[in-house]
Amino acid sequence: MRVGVYPGTFDPITLGHMDIIRRGAKLVDRLVIGVTTNITKSPLFDDDERIAMVKREVAAIEGDIQVVGFNSLLMDFAQREGATVIVRGLRAVADFEYEYQMAGMNQQLNDRIETVFLMADVGLQPIASRLVKEIAIFGGEIHKFVTPAVCKAVIARIAERGLRQGER
Repeated sequence: MRVGVYPGTFDPITLGHMDIIRRGAKLVDRLVIGVTTNITKSPLFDDDERIAMVKREVAAIEGDIQVVGFNSLLMDFAQREGATVIVRGLRAVADFEYEYQMAGMNQQLNDRIETVFLMADVGLQPIASRLVKEIAIFGGEIHKFVTPAVCKAVIARIAERGLRQGER
């Protein structure tokens, strides 16, 4: 059985993430979406909320897809899950430089697990969770970048935390 891991913070999960999940699920028998915390980011949603959000969003995608939280080195998590492949999405050259370095480091940690890069769909390339949050904080429309349920959750969280900025 080929198992792949698609790791990320998914804060929030975007249409770009969903595209990579759909396509990645076709490459493996089981795709494990690893929801983690990036210590360099300030999440809008906590771990449990992000896991629940991702589970809800991927429920209708065909394939054996599991959503699991983790707080360890990616390669340790991938090994625990029995993965032979790490799936990563690439939007632009800047992503490639970062991901290339990470793939090299990960290979040094465990050379039995390969990293596979999927290019983002052209129409989804500019989408980034960080930008979705920023647009929402300033009152911009985010419905083109996330599903309706995620859009509603992001707007509600920003209002709840009093993060709304700017005039619109």
